[in-house]
Amino acid sequence: MDYRKESLRLHEKWHGKVEMVCRVPLQTRDDLSLAYTPGVAEPCLEIQRHPEKSFTLTRRGNTVAVVTDGTAVLGLGDIGPEAGMPVMEGKCALFKAFADVDAIPICVRSKNVDEIVRTVSLIAGSFGGINLEDIAAPRCFEIERCLKEVCDIPVFHDDQHGTAVVVAAAFLNACRITGRKPSEVRGVVNGVGAAGTAIAEFLLALGVGELILCDKNGILVAGDPSLSEAHAKMAARTNPRRVTGALADALRGADLFVGVSAPGIVSQEMVRSMAKDAMVFAMANPVPEILPDEAAAAGAAVIGTGRSDYPNQINNVLAFPGIFRGALDVRASDINNDMLVAAARAIASYIPEGELSAQNLLPSALDKNVSAAVAKAVSEAARASGVARI
Repeated sequence: MDYRKESLRLHEKWHGKVEMVCRVPLQTRDDLSLAYTPGVAEPCLEIQRHPEKSFTLTRRGNTVAVVTDGTAVLGLGDIGPEAGMPVMEGKCALFKAFADVDAIPICVRSKNVDEIVRTVSLIAGSFGGINLEDIAAPRCFEIERCLKEVCDIPVFHDDQHGTAVVVAAAFLNACRITGRKPSEVRGVVNGVGAAGTAIAEFLLALGVGELILCDKNGILVAGDPSLSEAHAKMAARTNPRRVTGALADALRGADLFVGVSAPGIVSQEMVRSMAKDAMVFAMANPVPEILPDEAAAAGAAVIGTGRSDYPNQINNVLAFPGIFRGALDVRASDINNDMLVAAARAIASYIPEGELSAQNLLPSALDKNVSAAVAKAVSEAARASGVARI
């Protein structure tokens, strides 16, 4: 199938992937008087007296805003907010299909951090959570940070944290398969944008033994005056041996490679230079840093990609629906690191020990029961960490 041509045809037919559905009967005068005027005045006044009841007397408690500025849409780059709408609608459809979360696409015509933060904060009273999507780095970091400060509902940047959670789950299971402890692993992350930075943060939180970060200019080393502020902060926390050079230099002797970068930049020779039974997560889409067959032939023991036509797809849909379902279920004020770690461990442990293998590293992206397992773990972590409100 020509997916591009067929998708365009279907989008023209669908006229959108999500829609509003009325949840109440509107057939009689009584129906109208209860759902609308005059009866609706009473829940309005109740919310005025007790604002928190907006979560139970309206659909707010089950509704998420999917917000973009259209500056980093898939692999297409800065195509604008309207052009990002099909992706945002797709995200909303996944929220509903996998976790019964109602989601609404919000495409903002601004690249200004303050404007975006103010826009989202002003409409936050209509939602139970905010999912930031396809916003370019480093602006996305500042937008998330500022929104977390001013909003009393969870704010989550899926390109960062959703990706990191699923990579972490894959990493934990790859360690089980290869007999490693996280503390024994030397890892390399190539691509230090939104996803790469969050993955690095997560691997550090899981106690990875050593981590080296690379971008298109080579290995990040602390003290390099050419680094951006964001890269300098990450360099200060990684690469303790101060290895210099290119990606090939970083990969020598490494146990783990995580790529969120560009197609075809990892050679078989580079994989051969890694440690025995290497773990290779090459996630550039649609063409990964190295094709799985090539990585396997070069000696990699566990391989994952972002593609659905190879085993071990590292797909955010394993994480974000369940994370939000769990957060909404306990009316969490935040999605914190404890909740994200709980989500990663829930995804990893979803596969029984007897079924775990190098070809079966993660649950299927189409397994809708994963969301329930993630939601339960996230809700428990929210309560334990003090951000649950019910």
